[in-house]
Amino acid sequence: LKQPDNGIAYSLEEAVGIADRVGYPVLVRPSYVLGGRGMETCFDEAALRRYMRAAVDVSELANAPILIDRFLSEAVEVDIDVIADFPSDGGPDAVRLDGDEPRALICGVMEHTEEAGIHSGDSMCTIPPFALPDSIQEAIKEQARRLARRLGVRGLMNVQMAVKDEEINILEVNPRASRTVPFVSKAKGVSWARLAAKVMMGASLTELDAHEVPDSGFYAVKEVVLPFDRFPGVDVILGPEMRSTGEVMGMHRALPVALAKAQMGAGVMLPTEGNIFLSVNREDRPKCIDIARMLASMGFTILSTRGMHDLLLSHGINTVMLPKISEGARPNVQDKIANGEICLIINTATRQGADTDEGRIRGLAVRSSVPIITTTNGARAAVQAIAALKAGAWSVAAIQDYFPHLAREPVGGGAPAGVTV
Repeated sequence: LKQPDNGIAYSLEEAVGIADRVGYPVLVRPSYVLGGRGMETCFDEAALRRYMRAAVDVSELANAPILIDRFLSEAVEVDIDVIADFPSDGGPDAVRLDGDEPRALICGVMEHTEEAGIHSGDSMCTIPPFALPDSIQEAIKEQARRLARRLGVRGLMNVQMAVKDEEINILEVNPRASRTVPFVSKAKGVSWARLAAKVMMGASLTELDAHEVPDSGFYAVKEVVLPFDRFPGVDVILGPEMRSTGEVMGMHRALPVALAKAQMGAGVMLPTEGNIFLSVNREDRPKCIDIARMLASMGFTILSTRGMHDLLLSHGINTVMLPKISEGARPNVQDKIANGEICLIINTATRQGADTDEGRIRGLAVRSSVPIITTTNGARAAVQAIAALKAGAWSVAAIQDYFPHLAREPVGGGAPAGVTV
């Protein structure tokens, strides 16, 4: 199995050497942290040295070294939950005392909407995967089963992988339940946590009659709840350090409607008309041409500054050009936000920090309760959801409508808690 090139640094110069070897950009993280605390992507040696000086106690590196991984840009991240009943003390080839052949079952495969580099707890994800080829999905499942066997997992296990150029890389393996288990349970109609508890107490998957659950003909979308409106001045850009404080889900047979329901659950009311401000970094501009074209075709007015305006105009997409805040001319995007004239902002960050025009725009958007999207993949998903809302062909259903057997489960049985989806 493959993983990104990496190394463990016990000194500042060793960190620089490892980064030179694996190649920039690199993902750096301290030892012994949860939720991605202190993780950062460094794009050059200056950024790495700045990180080491600001975020790390160099004198303690011998006891808590820094982990350095080659950052896989534009990779698709995947979460996989597994339940297994291998004897934890018998090695990968051991047989259970009850004679049942130990197994590892895939609870669910979740494809992240945002690219690798954003913490898995902050990324929208979908069951079943919406873009991964079936061959890649099967390879992912087989690799996860092999990991569970080799680690002797008894209970739940979570694996995070990244797919780049059809090559699968292992990012992280946690032989424990993950925050994704409640989501996977509701998406599959199986209480995986209840089964795992029984397995950990000695039951086998065979005697529990546990099986992998095929896709059920609908999509389940997990979206995160972010607390930025309670922390004025904090930049809303997502990264490897987890920011979310909760999760919701939406379900529907059509993916765009499931996306829209998930946004509603997270308290984000996507607009169906009005002005949308589009401002992205240079690398992301080509990706936003189709997004802008879809928005324009739905009747939205697109506002942008000169660089984005010129690009879209060259592709036959009209926008209203606004001056940059730093240029001093009025009205600018700040005025438009303050006057309630913007219903959605799509803005991807540069590496220049929160004190730039874009940082001020994001801060004002949060204070003014204007929805803001900070990744191109997230923007594409939001546009699909807006199209579904404008079409109006959707309704609300209960989870028991997707899984009729749950309606027959006794209270306290194996079914996940009911939710309106």
